[in-house]
This record gives sequence, C-alpha cells and structure tokens, in this order.
Amino acid sequence: MDTLSSGWIAAILTVAILLVYEITQLLVQRRNPQRLARSAHAGLREEWMAALSRQPGSEILAVQTLRNALMSATMTASTAALALIGAVTLSAPSVGVLAHFSTRLALELMLMTMLFASLVCSAMAVRYYNHAGFVLAMPVGSEERSRWAPTAAVYLRRAGLLYSWGLRHLLMVAPILAAIVYPLAGPVAAVLVILALAAFDRFPA
Repeated sequence: MDTLSSGWIAAILTVAILLVYEITQLLVQRRNPQRLARSAHAGLREEWMAALSRQPGSEILAVQTLRNALMSATMTASTAALALIGAVTLSAPSVGVLAHFSTRLALELMLMTMLFASLVCSAMAVRYYNHAGFVLAMPVGSEERSRWAPTAAVYLRRAGLLYSWGLRHLLMVAPILAAIVYPLAGPVAAVLVILALAAFDRFPA
C-alpha cells in the first residue's frame, strides 16, 4: 500500500511541477511579454515580414526561410506521431484493463495525451507556415500582397507559438517516461527539464 501511495504521489508531483511552470510562464507572458523568448520571437517574425515587404525581389528568400521553418515543424510532428504510435502499441495491454486504474496506466495516458498535443500543435504550425508562404510569395508591392499581409502576420505569430508548444510538449514527455520506468525519478526529471526550459524561455533584455 505504501509503495502504491508513493507511486501516485510521485506521479502527481511530476505532472504538478510541469503544470506550475507552464502556468507561471503564462502569467509572466501576460504581464511582461518581452521577458519570454516565445513572445519576443513572435515579434521578431512580424518585423522580419515587414522588413522583407519593403524589399522587392525578396520573395524567394521569404519562401525559403518559411520552408525551413515548415520542415522543422514537420519533423516535430513526425516524431510525435511515431512516438504516439509506439506509446499506444506498448500501452494497449494496460488500457484494456480499465478495472485496475494503476499509476502506470495514468502515466501512460498522460504520455499519449502529451504526444497527441505535440502532434496537433506541430501539424497546425505546418498549416499556418504553409498559408503564410503563399502570401509572402506574392510580388512585393502588389495589391494582393498588401491585402493579405495582416493575415500573414497573424499566421506567422500563430505558427511560431504552435511550433513552440509542440516542441515543449515533446520535451516534457521525458519526465513522464522517467516516472513510468521508476516513479520517484519523475519529479527529479521534471525539475531538470524545467531548468532547461527556463534557460531557453528567458529572453536576454
């Protein structure tokens, strides 16, 4: 009974550490967006688009840059999809026994949820990058590009944020995996992942 209780406590603590960090980041983003890399980079993409829109002949450069971003999001989506298929395959026997809702089953369901969230966010980022590419491929100074430019700016911001969320969900899988293998390792892995994410999330002023 003690082992079961410690397993649940470790699992809940692992998830709680990740949730508290993300909630904290959302609050910081609302109060001071420029302190976070994700917000600062969203502004960077909009300024990049505005700068290219003033340079005739930059259409090819814009499309190539967006293609690189699109490929990065595609790789993240593919990785999440493959990992999700593997997780479902390995967890199928446990999911079939819903009468015994164990700590391992809860963690496996959490793992699949995070992988699915990563897949959805990354796939949507691909979609928005693709649409923005059509706009930025239009000739600079054309009426059509001017009409669609505000929409492209919104798409670039959404694509960047979705790609960030997809990548973050993929990285946060590590503590869940650690908790599945050894429950007490989950909180430790969560703290290590949070420390790594904090370094990436902090934007140098």
